[in-house]
Parts: sequence; C-alpha cells; structure tokens
Amino acid sequence: MENSKQIVLFDGVCNLCNGAIQFIIKRDTNDIFRYAPLQSELGQKLISERNIDADTIDSIILIDPGVAFYIKSDAALEIGKNLKGYKVISSILLWIPGGLRNIIYDFIARNRYKWYGKKEQCMIPTPELKAKFL
Repeated sequence: MENSKQIVLFDGVCNLCNGAIQFIIKRDTNDIFRYAPLQSELGQKLISERNIDADTIDSIILIDPGVAFYIKSDAALEIGKNLKGYKVISSILLWIPGGLRNIIYDFIARNRYKWYGKKEQCMIPTPELKAKFL
C-alpha cells in the first residue's frame, strides 16, 4: 500500500456510496486517492487500527496515512478539497461547525439504503480502475 495515497473507505454495498466513489475517481485528476470497501478485510483492519467504532461510522472514512483520519462530513469535505472544481466550496463548508454539518450527513446516511438502494455484494471495479482499489 502506498503511503503517499489517501484511502477512502466506503460502504461497498450502498448505491449512493458507490456513486460517490465514481464521482471522486472522475475528478481525482492528481491521483490522490485509493479505495477500499468498509466491509473488506483491509477496511476492517484500518478501522480497527484507528479505534473507529464501525457501528456508528458506516458510510465514509478518509485516511491520510501517517497524518490523520476523517469521518462523516469532514471526510467528504477533505476529499472535496482535492477534487478538480470542488476545492473552494469544500474549504468554505469546512468553516461550518462539524456538529451542524453532521446532522445533515447523518440524516442522509440513515436513509441512503431506502432512497438509493443497496447491492447484494461490494462493487467490483472495472479492469481500468482495479489499480485504484486496495
């Protein structure tokens, strides 16, 4: 695993989360991110190493190896700061207190399966994208 790459852990069976990963991949012009489902062995290992409660954080986690990890809206906005066309808006939204941002984030996360559905198994990346997944 490359320490220079940030790792996005996502709910591999969530249609919204899979769409978000596709969105990130298309805009990650500097090839900053690598991806792994939360449900994967590696995802579980990375969560455990950081003492993250997987029962309360089950949608997105950003790990910047050797630096920090981010959860919920912090993770989404930190990712956005590195995407073409989203740096300014993400930086501005980070000024809003995390508690307030996470009320909205948690509401969407709680309803994501109902609104967007879920898959029976984690996404299988295409051959072109396979190198981006851990």
